[in-house]
Amino acid sequence: MATTTVHVADHDIKVSKLDKQMFPAVTKGDVIEHYRAVADVMLPHLAGRPLTMRRYPDGIDSDGFFQHDVSDYFADWLTTVDVPRRTSSGTVRHVVCDDAAALVYLANQATIEFHVWLSTADKLDHPDRLVIDIDPPDGTPVATLRSVARRLRKAFRSVGLVPYVQATGGRGFHVVAPLDRSQNFDQVRARASDMADEVASQDPENLTTAQRKQRRGDRIYLDINRNAYGQTFVCPYSLRARPGAPVATPLLWSQLGRATPNGYDLHTIKRRLTRVKDPWSSIGDEQ
Repeated sequence: MATTTVHVADHDIKVSKLDKQMFPAVTKGDVIEHYRAVADVMLPHLAGRPLTMRRYPDGIDSDGFFQHDVSDYFADWLTTVDVPRRTSSGTVRHVVCDDAAALVYLANQATIEFHVWLSTADKLDHPDRLVIDIDPPDGTPVATLRSVARRLRKAFRSVGLVPYVQATGGRGFHVVAPLDRSQNFDQVRARASDMADEVASQDPENLTTAQRKQRRGDRIYLDINRNAYGQTFVCPYSLRARPGAPVATPLLWSQLGRATPNGYDLHTIKRRLTRVKDPWSSIGDEQ
C-alpha cells in the first residue's frame, strides 16, 4: 500500500495504508481526515496534557492497546513530557499533542482514541478538570441518563463549580468542571466523591457509587475514578473504537435533551461543527 506525504503545521508527514479498514466502512484515510478536520477545536483540549493513545494497528475488530510511553521510533519532533511514576521509580515519557501535525502523525500510527490527563504538564499534581462519568448498564433509557446528568449539574453548581457535559461516544455522558489548580488530586477526588455520593443518595434504587461491579446490580454507576494521578478521560472530538466510528462530543446543556451518548460520528460531527462552535471553547475561562 502506497505511502504519501502530507504537509501539516510546518511538518511533512508520511502517511501510509490509507485504504486500510479501521472500522467497518471507515478507512485509515478517513480517520486521518477526521483528525485534520477537527484539529482546530480538538487541540485546545489536548494542549499541555500528557496523552494516552489507544491504538488499533489492525483496525477495531482486532485487539488494540493503550500506549502511555513514547516509542523509540516515534518522530523526534513530537512534544513530550517525562512524568514521574507514582508506584515505582523512574518516569514515563508521554506525548503532548500540541499541534495539528502531531494529531495527524499519531492518527497515522493507528491512534483511534485520544485520552488526556486531568492536569497539565506544568502542574501534574494539581488537576484543572474534575470529571464524573455516568456509566450505565446496558439498556438504560437515554432519558434517564439525561436526568442523571442534570442532577450532577445541580450538584456541581451547589459547590460553586461550572459544569460542562460531553457525550462520550460510548454508553454515557461525562459531567466536567474546570478547576483553578489550587487542590491536589486527593482533594479533588474527595470533592468528586462527595458530589457523587450526594446525588446517588437521592436515588439509591437507580444510582450507585459502588466500585465493585457485583455490588452495583442494574444501577447506573457514578464513576469518580478518573480524578487521580495518571488517570485520563476521553478527549473531546476523539473517535471511539466502536462500530459506527462515534465521536466524543461536547454539548451545550440546552442540547442535552436531544442528545444521545453516541449520537455523532466522524461524518455528522463535521456538519455539526459548521453550525455550532465548540461548546467547551471557553472552559476554564472563569478560573
